[in-house]
Amino acid sequence: SRVKAVLRRCHPADTGHVLSAGGLSMDLDCRTVTADGQRLQLTYKEFELLRLFLSHPGMAFTREQLFTQVWNMEYMDDSRTLDMHIRTLRQKLGAYGKLIETVRNVGYRMETGL
Repeated sequence: SRVKAVLRRCHPADTGHVLSAGGLSMDLDCRTVTADGQRLQLTYKEFELLRLFLSHPGMAFTREQLFTQVWNMEYMDDSRTLDMHIRTLRQKLGAYGKLIETVRNVGYRMETGL
């Protein structure tokens, strides 16, 4: 029993449900996000945006794609909802907010390095 306990501590079970970029880590099972060990409080939509970015690093998403995948709705050109969610997500991520780049005339993408 002791040997099994030590082995469990040394080799965590399944890390396939954790996405990360540098010091930014997202546990999909627990729905938690940490930046340099500090837990962040994200809304449902902010969490889903970050999950999408972390699962496809470097990929540029159009506004339409983001709106469809996160809100499950058709994008409206005059809606600033997405921009405001990106803005607050960047603020909450602190230094890691710089990883979310605006791609002019396209949408947004998340780079892998800081």
